[in-house]
Amino acid sequence: MAETPCEVWFYHLERTGLDQALPELLEKTLQRGWRAIVRSSARERIDHLDGWLWSYRDESFLPHAPAEEPQPERQPILLTTGMDNPNHADALFLVDGAQPGELAGYSRCIVLFDGADEAQLRNARTLWTEVKAKGLPASYWKQQSRGWEKQA
Repeated sequence: MAETPCEVWFYHLERTGLDQALPELLEKTLQRGWRAIVRSSARERIDHLDGWLWSYRDESFLPHAPAEEPQPERQPILLTTGMDNPNHADALFLVDGAQPGELAGYSRCIVLFDGADEAQLRNARTLWTEVKAKGLPASYWKQQSRGWEKQA
């Protein structure tokens, strides 16, 4: 039986920043029973998210660790700049223009990009073209006043 191709979802951040959008999407990922990797091109972002995901909301936290911590394979959410998948994540979140690398083994890749950042917009457009050229299913989600709406 052929493996189901990874779906690539592009999330265009316009109304909130990454700090508001990412925890909500990670919560939904864990509710599905999935594991996640958050990949950034910037080490500083990993350090920031490591603290933020413990404290973004008073009544809850998201269980996670940076990839350098012991036993990364046990983490529900792994924060990394690396290209591997040690926790066998179902979902790959790309932030700060991080590249997807090999998507086989992931069910979904979520590309989060800031609509006010020209470099992130260019990167997302390039990645969209590459994903479509590979024949992977792709969709584009835009932030509206009532939440995320699928645009394409």
